[in-house]
Amino acid sequence: MARIMIAPDTNVLDEHVQAGSILVIASSPADPDVARTVDVLRSLAETTLTGADAAMDLLARVDADLIIADESLGAQSGCDFLAEAIALRPSAVPLLLARSGPRPVVRNGNGLAVLRKPVDEHALRTIASLALRTAILQRAVLELEDENLRLRPFDQLAMRDGLIEPEDLETYEGIRTRSPGMRAVLRMLAEIEESDVTVLIHGETGTGKELVARAIHARSRRHHGPFVAVNLGSLSDQLKESELFGHVRGAYTGASESRGGLFVEANHGTIFLDEMAEASPALQVALLRVLEEGMITPVGADRPRPVDVRIVSATNRDLEALVREGRFRRDLYYRLNVFPISLPPLRDRLEDIFPLANHFLAVASRDLARKPSGISREARIVLEAYRWEGNVRELRNAMERAAILCRGGLIVAADLPIAWGAGGGADNGPAIAIPPGGATLRDLEREIFVKTLALADGNQSRAARILGLHESTFRFRLRKLGLATRAPIS
Repeated sequence: MARIMIAPDTNVLDEHVQAGSILVIASSPADPDVARTVDVLRSLAETTLTGADAAMDLLARVDADLIIADESLGAQSGCDFLAEAIALRPSAVPLLLARSGPRPVVRNGNGLAVLRKPVDEHALRTIASLALRTAILQRAVLELEDENLRLRPFDQLAMRDGLIEPEDLETYEGIRTRSPGMRAVLRMLAEIEESDVTVLIHGETGTGKELVARAIHARSRRHHGPFVAVNLGSLSDQLKESELFGHVRGAYTGASESRGGLFVEANHGTIFLDEMAEASPALQVALLRVLEEGMITPVGADRPRPVDVRIVSATNRDLEALVREGRFRRDLYYRLNVFPISLPPLRDRLEDIFPLANHFLAVASRDLARKPSGISREARIVLEAYRWEGNVRELRNAMERAAILCRGGLIVAADLPIAWGAGGGADNGPAIAIPPGGATLRDLEREIFVKTLALADGNQSRAARILGLHESTFRFRLRKLGLATRAPIS
């Protein structure tokens, strides 16, 4: 183990560093060598003197760059204490105050500075100055590494050079996924490729229900026929039946000519009925007849007409609950729900966020006639930490906006409309605000850490990446702020 021995005639590099923090641990603060040590160090940087019992708790709150321990700390040796202290604060420089005798050994990864008693003030100033300068340089290096990490792109060139793993995407008629939940959906879609089974797609708004419906049609025996998409929520109650089933001339005021309706347009193909929960009681009866008999009756017509249409429907509401409440026909629900498919929300598909973001960015860049941008690590971290209440649709809109705002070769966090809770609702937390009466730096730092942990759903590794910190630094600051017990290390 390396030891730094300071000769009495070593030149002092800087006697007034005035940066960093020094922690001195001694069993007897009245010891002349300890008192002389503290007096010398106070002219260089903030210096704290404590006993061994309170030292570890204090170390969790103090960013010590130099840790000095007396060789004897009662029940524990100074060497053993420094080994524990460096494990908690890896970047600190350890210094042992030792009398003559066998040279001590510290079993840890840091070099050990040993200063013999009685303490030589010139040597103490020199080693303390070196330690503090080293700490300043280490912090600068870490900041540069973190900045480089945040801005390094995830792109095809990096993939080619082996800097990142291939995306390993599974695709199915425009659906792109790496997540287990969506892979299971794709397996279900493959099972019904040769069938005309009626499908009901469940999923939150923006999860891609129409994309799945189009994929079902594209892989079906009806793929040569038309695909007609209808959002029942966008049609007025007065026009829903006319729009879907058509009308005859004179059926109502303004019906100057007969019209076939959307079911006729979808004949020999597939009709996609989104927002099925919005179907009126009368429309529910008509839809049930289509499913059971393959017949529609245009508004104002005397007789029904046959149609050959596959129905794929979708809802973002609990139709079963609506059935129990008497607001949706039970028999229609059973006919629609022959083959249910549930789409997971994007927040449960973390593996898909970055590939989808890259895809949407490429499409937006093409539409803008721009060279495709890359996505920085910083931006990727923000994208993957966001909750995406609007799901895939919200992600697509965010990347379209980022493509417009980006002024460099990389999308950075500032180009995204989502950083620090913008656009994501209360779950993402509001931006950090300074109260009118002011706030201490510690209070603001604490609020930043609390909100970042909330943004990362308590995942400390992810929260550290959001802040651009090494995990060990993030956890140390959690302990310093008294937040270590609020979220388990994950």
